[in-house]
Amino acid sequence: MKSTMIALAAVGLLASQHMAAAAEEPGLAGQGLVGQVRKANSRFENVAQAIKEGYAPIPCTSGVDGGAMGIHFVNADLIKDENLDVARPEAVMYEPDAHGAMKLVAVEYITTKGPANLGGQLFSFTGAPNRYGLPAFYELHVWAWKENPKGPFSDMNPQVSCRHAHG
Repeated sequence: MKSTMIALAAVGLLASQHMAAAAEEPGLAGQGLVGQVRKANSRFENVAQAIKEGYAPIPCTSGVDGGAMGIHFVNADLIKDENLDVARPEAVMYEPDAHGAMKLVAVEYITTKGPANLGGQLFSFTGAPNRYGLPAFYELHVWAWKENPKGPFSDMNPQVSCRHAHG
């Protein structure tokens, strides 16, 4: 009986700590991996930070059925190291606006080792040959800054456009 009461008290303490932590971070509670990604990578809201950390742009990627992924800023060194880290995505994705500003919309995690998962979310497999000219790889998009009606881990987002991408 005494051990049951101690266990219940411990559960109550943990629950109150969890609720307090959630209250300190509005908007992240209950969002799992998407919330973790947003919190860990908010520094990329300024594209200059991505460039400073070694990310370089590749052309805007559109889907054949509409929508897009946006302009990927890719860090080749992170792809080569094969480590998956929520705070170090292999690609950071931006949607360009009519004035040339880049708005952070998502990140992408990439590895050739698989099957892969991050936070329990399985990666998609892209075989070779592919339109990127890469060997077969596993990838996971996380739409943490722009809602995707297809889901937060879908490749293409029908609400993203390459219309204002130049070059």
